[in-house]
Amino acid sequence: MAKRSVASIALSSLSIFISMFFVAITQEDRSIYLVLLEGDALAFHEGSRDQHSSTIDPNSEASKAHAKHLLASHDLLLQSTLETGSYNKLHSYKHIINGFSVHTTPSQAARLRGRPGVKLVEKDKGAKMTTTYTPEFLSLPNGIWAQEGGDRNAGDGVVIGLVDSGINPFHPSFAYDPMHPFTSNLSRFEGACQTGPLFPPCSCNGKIVSARYFSAGAEATVTLNASKDFLSPFDADGHGSHVASIAAGNADVPVVVNGFLYGQASGIAPRARIAVYKAVYPSGGTLADVIAAIDHAVLDGVNILSLSVGPNEPAEDRLTFLNMFDISLLFARKAGVFVVQAAGNKGPASSSVVSFSPWSVGVAASTTDRKYPASLLLRNGSILSGVGLSGPTFGNGSVFHKLVLAKDAVKINGTNPMTPEYIEECQHPEALDPNIVLGSIIICNFSTGFYNGTSTLAAIIGTSKALRTEGFILVANPSYGDYIAEPIPFAVSGILIPHVDDTKVILQYYEEQTKRDNKGTATEFGAMAAVGEGRVATFTGRSPVVSRFSSRGPDIIDINKNPADVLKPDVLAPGHQIWAAWSPVSASEPMLKGHNFALLSGTSMSTPHVAGIAALIKQYNPLWTPSMIASAISTTSSNYDNLGDHMMAEGFEANSLLPSTPFDYGAGFVSPNCAIDPGLVLSSEHEDFISFLCSLPNIDTDVIITATGEQCNHPFDYPFSLNLPSVTISALRGSVSVRRTFMSVGSKTETYLGSVIPPNGIIVDLHPTWFTISPQGSQDLEIQLSVIQPMKNYSFGEIVLTGNLSHIVRITLSVLPVSM
Repeated sequence: MAKRSVASIALSSLSIFISMFFVAITQEDRSIYLVLLEGDALAFHEGSRDQHSSTIDPNSEASKAHAKHLLASHDLLLQSTLETGSYNKLHSYKHIINGFSVHTTPSQAARLRGRPGVKLVEKDKGAKMTTTYTPEFLSLPNGIWAQEGGDRNAGDGVVIGLVDSGINPFHPSFAYDPMHPFTSNLSRFEGACQTGPLFPPCSCNGKIVSARYFSAGAEATVTLNASKDFLSPFDADGHGSHVASIAAGNADVPVVVNGFLYGQASGIAPRARIAVYKAVYPSGGTLADVIAAIDHAVLDGVNILSLSVGPNEPAEDRLTFLNMFDISLLFARKAGVFVVQAAGNKGPASSSVVSFSPWSVGVAASTTDRKYPASLLLRNGSILSGVGLSGPTFGNGSVFHKLVLAKDAVKINGTNPMTPEYIEECQHPEALDPNIVLGSIIICNFSTGFYNGTSTLAAIIGTSKALRTEGFILVANPSYGDYIAEPIPFAVSGILIPHVDDTKVILQYYEEQTKRDNKGTATEFGAMAAVGEGRVATFTGRSPVVSRFSSRGPDIIDINKNPADVLKPDVLAPGHQIWAAWSPVSASEPMLKGHNFALLSGTSMSTPHVAGIAALIKQYNPLWTPSMIASAISTTSSNYDNLGDHMMAEGFEANSLLPSTPFDYGAGFVSPNCAIDPGLVLSSEHEDFISFLCSLPNIDTDVIITATGEQCNHPFDYPFSLNLPSVTISALRGSVSVRRTFMSVGSKTETYLGSVIPPNGIIVDLHPTWFTISPQGSQDLEIQLSVIQPMKNYSFGEIVLTGNLSHIVRITLSVLPVSM
C-alpha cells in the first residue's frame, strides 16, 4: 500500500472538518408547531349532528366519514409539503377545531405557513400547571346542597372534564359507593377508559366516567422517565388529583396526614362525575397535548371543562385572543361547554393574568378564614408565632429542649464546604456533630440556598431525622428580610419563623444563654425551647383576601401589554391553603411522597371551585347555557369581606394588605347560593364573540376570518359592546353609550331599580332607571358614561339592580377616563 503524504492527510482531514462544519450549521433543532386549518371540525359539521338535538353524534356514518376525511387531509398536507423524515405528526385535532400538531424544524414549519388552507402555524411554548373547609366557607351545606338533596346528590348528572396531570383512581375521594349508586342518565356523554401502568380497567368506576391520556407532545420534547411519567391516566404528580377532588371529590372523606386527622374533605359538587384528560407529566407538558385533551373532552360530551394548566405567557406574534389555545376554548364554548381557567400565579404584578378571552371564566385566588397557627415557646417566657403543620415536641410545651444554632454544631475540622447550605441551612446531616444536636431543637437559617431555591425544607427534615433531633426551627435572615411561609405537614416537630423581628428575639435569647470560648466556639448550650401544636386550625380574621400570587389585571390584547376592554380575572374563589386529594407517588414534591392529601395554594386550586359551582348551577338549571352560568356567577358575587369592609389584597411585601380593585378579584368573591337564582342574566354567544373580535382596535379583519373561519359581517362599534356582566373601557374619551341586555330567569314578574356607584372622574346615567320584567322577558339598559375629570389610572364603580323580590344584580365598571 502506498504511503499517504502529510499534505494529503491534512487535506482529507480538512475536507471532513468542512463537511462536519456545514452539517452543524445547517442542522436545525426541532420544535412542536400547532397548525390550524380551514374547514369545519366535527362538532360544527352539519352531517355530524344528531337529528333530534344539536349535539354531536360521533357514531353516525356521516361523522365517521368526516373524521376520516379530516385525518386524511392532515396527512396529505404534511406529505405534500414537508420533506420525508423531517417531521412527526403528534395529534390530529378534528372535534372542535380542524388542525394538527407536528414536531419539525423552523424551516419546515415555514413551508406550512405558505400553503393554501393553512390558517395559523404557532410554535408550542409548553404548558404549565398554574377541601376540608371551603364548602362550609361558601355556605354550601345549608344552601344549594340542601336544595339539591344534600351532599349525596349535589352535582348529580353533570360531568366535569379536567385537563391536568391525571388522577389517582385508588383515592377514596373518587371511590364508587355501591350502597349509593348513581341514578342519573348520562346519555349525552360518551367517553373511554384508557388503561396502562397503575390504571386498571376498574379505575373507571362510575364516579370516574372516562379517562384518557395524551403524551405525543411530551414524548417529542423530553425524555420521559418510566418511573414517574406513566403512559396512562394515572396521576404521578398529585396536581390532577388535587384539582379533581376540589371540584367533585366525594363527600366526608377523612383527611389524615402523618397520622393526624385534619377533618373531612368534600368536593364542591360531590356527586358530579369526573372525566379525566391527562396532558401534563412530571417531566414536562406541551400545548399540543393540552389542546388534544380539550378536543376529546368536548367530543366526549363534558358539561364543564376545568383548566388548571395552560400557557404561562401570551404569544409573541399574535393577539392574546387568537392563539391556538384560546381559539380551541372559543370553539369549546361554541359547542356548549362551560370553560373555567386559572388566572395564573404571577401576582401581584399588574397585567399578569394568563386567562385572556371573554369566552372563558378566569379565576383568581383568595384566602379563607382558616389558619393553622404554630408557636415556639422559649424558657424565658417568650411565645413566638410561626407556621408548620407538625405535632409538638415531647411534653406538648411543658418540657423544654436544648436549642442549638446549626453553625455552632458544625464538625470541627470537617471536610465539607464552608457554604451556607452546610453550615447554617441544615441541608447535610454529615456536616453537623451528632453528639451536639442529639435531642435538641436545631436552629436553621433562611440563607442563600433558600433564597435561590436550591435548599429545601425536605432536606432540613431529613437532617432532623438522621441526627435524631427533637425538632427544628427555620428562622428568617436579616440579610434577606421576612420570607413567606406556607403550612406544610412535617413528619417531625418543626416550625417556620418567617419574621426577622422574631428571629432577633430568638437569637438574642440564644446568645444570652450560650457560653463560648475565646475563639467564639460554643461550649455550653443553656437556651431551651419547645415547639407547640401546629395542626389545629382556627377560624378567625379577615377573609376573603386576594392572595399575593394570584395574577392581576387589567387584561391585555398582546405581548406588549396593550389593554383589552375585558374584565380579567372574572371572579375570585378560595385558592389558598386548600386540602385535597394527592398522589402518594408525588413525583414533583418529595416532601409529600407517601401522602394521600396535600395542602396547596394557587389559582389551580381556585379554578376547580368555580367548576364545581358551575356544576351545581347546571344541575339546578339544566337548560342554562355557559354564558348564563358565567353571568350568574359574576353578577351575584361580592366585593366585601367577612368584616363588612371592601376586600383587601396581599401586596408584594410579606404581610402587606392593600385595598383591592376588580383587577384583583374580577366581579367579586363567588356566592354559589345566590348564583343558582340570580334573577337576571346576560348572554353572549359565538356570533357575539366574533363581533367582539372584529371590533378590536386596528384589527385586520382577515386575521379574524383566518383564525375563526367567520366573516366580520356585524362588528360592534366598540369591543366593550360585548354583552358581558361587566363594563371595561381601557380609554374613555368624552362620552359613550353602552348597552347591556338582560334576560329574566326568575319565576315571577319583578321590578328592578337601578343605582350607580360611579368611577372617579366619570358620570354614569342609566336609561331606564327602573323596569319591570316578566319571566323569560328581556330588557335593554343603556349606560351613558361621560368623563368629567381625566385620570392617569383606572377607576372603578358598579351598577346595582335591586329587585323587589330580593334579587340583586351587580355590574362592575372599570374605566380609564382619558379626556373630556
